Amino acid sequence: MAHGKETPRQKMIGMMYLVLTALLALNVSTSVLDAFSIIDEGLNKTAKTIENKSEEIYKDFDKQFAINEAKVSSWRNMALEVKQEADKLYKHIQDLKVEVVIEAKDEEAIEGDNILRHKIEATTDYDTPKRVMIGSEYREDCKASVLKGMIADYRSFLLNMVKEDNVQLRGSITNSLNTDDPKALDVKGKSKEKLRWEEHKFGHSPLVGFLAIMSSLQIDIKNAESEVIKYLYAQIEAGAVKFNEIEAVVVHNSNYIIKGNEYQAQVFLAARDTTQPPKVWVAYGDQPYATERDEMGNIKYKRKEGLDYQSLPVDRGGKAVFRIKGTSMGYRKWGGIIEIQGPGGDPIRRPFTETFQVAEGNVVVSPTKMNLFYLGVDNPVDISVAGVAPDKVYASMTNGTITRSRGSWIVRPRRPGNSFVIVSAEIDGTRREVDRKEFRVKTVPTPQAMVNNQTGGAINKNVLLAQYGVAAVMENFEFDLTFTVTEFKVLTIVQGFVRDASATSNRFTEKQKSIIRGLSKGSPLYIQDIKAVGPDGSVRPLQTINFRIN
Repeated sequence: MAHGKETPRQKMIGMMYLVLTALLALNVSTSVLDAFSIIDEGLNKTAKTIENKSEEIYKDFDKQFAINEAKVSSWRNMALEVKQEADKLYKHIQDLKVEVVIEAKDEEAIEGDNILRHKIEATTDYDTPKRVMIGSEYREDCKASVLKGMIADYRSFLLNMVKEDNVQLRGSITNSLNTDDPKALDVKGKSKEKLRWEEHKFGHSPLVGFLAIMSSLQIDIKNAESEVIKYLYAQIEAGAVKFNEIEAVVVHNSNYIIKGNEYQAQVFLAARDTTQPPKVWVAYGDQPYATERDEMGNIKYKRKEGLDYQSLPVDRGGKAVFRIKGTSMGYRKWGGIIEIQGPGGDPIRRPFTETFQVAEGNVVVSPTKMNLFYLGVDNPVDISVAGVAPDKVYASMTNGTITRSRGSWIVRPRRPGNSFVIVSAEIDGTRREVDRKEFRVKTVPTPQAMVNNQTGGAINKNVLLAQYGVAAVMENFEFDLTFTVTEFKVLTIVQGFVRDASATSNRFTEKQKSIIRGLSKGSPLYIQDIKAVGPDGSVRPLQTINFRIN
């Protein structure tokens, strides 16, 4: 305010202006502190959730690599490069956050690399974030520009990992890691000065707003990492064998055959490697294999002495076929050992056992929707026994109930796991068990939260306003099952301030639409705290939808 000699009145007015500015700053502090802290805390939780999901994928890479190094190594190495670049950029942003907090004289809020938001006192400090990130005037080597360049390099690095024909993933990476300068807008006929990306991000935010912006950038980095490593993992050949999860599978034409007909069964690995055909030995008996423990205490399987084993030929598909005539009525138990060479050269063996019955007819138990049962829904099942009238066929099950329904059957399981459907039939006046089938029982998958059939990314404001609200969509699910969104929150940041509004249904409220109308291009919009209720009354929390207005 030193611009020449001032009168006492001018000095008094200048002092009052400074006091008013300070009071306004205090008022801003009380209005944004809690809101920005809550946003930053939620963003950090989201980042941790994404990081946990990515860690599971990296573990899957390690398992596949231990099984078949030659097949997996290139994809795993690419995934590890993605992790390295993502961690480096994530840490760089975290270091900038810590640096700004220290520059704001809030050292007590720093604990290692973590920032304790509740200990930050300079919450409305507008100067420090801009001073650290940009400086008193913009320079091409300022920290904001360096960060922009690192994000652009990371974006290019990820795009080089993805094939050109995967338009959806490439578009998602480009939009989430966009570093373009925001477009200048006309406001009431007056041209608004075009801002650089650096100034748009860091030129007008208080300290707590700066932390929320930086956390949002960290989420974009982790989310892009998660999408790309998921894509890389899918590139591994689907037939790769997980040796630590090998399970012998027996698929027969029927385990209940008519006298004089042929019993046939295929024996193969559930997860096979076409470069390694298995060896299969079968024999009759209650337990047609032996066990022993190695020096580490692990159970090893081998052929049992005294049994007459038959070696089955294996076709090009890795399947062995066991055939035998049903010459006499009754149950027959058989099984054996299936073997494949392990990564270290030692054989990996798995046992299998099966039972078939030679009788007067055969039975079919098949779900009409899929090969498993779901909790909370009616699972239709067709059951029939050849040569037996439908009213003479009976069924029961473990882990649930099964009832007749209009010529078919309805299964309602009780809990996740496995379930056996036991079929009996009245033959010659006597009811006898003719078959039992094992099925998996799963919970109904959680639906995807969508607006305009999108789970996030770029969206036109007018398109968004044309939507009725938030939908819970069951993707790739065979049952006609509907989840209904019961509540959600719309939240955005406008000029460093948080605006949010909640709905207690699946429709946008007028207040939420008003928030959307006020958004400009490039503005973020978060639809979070989404909850949906299923037909069984269970309430599921759904993932946050992160939009950016284009």
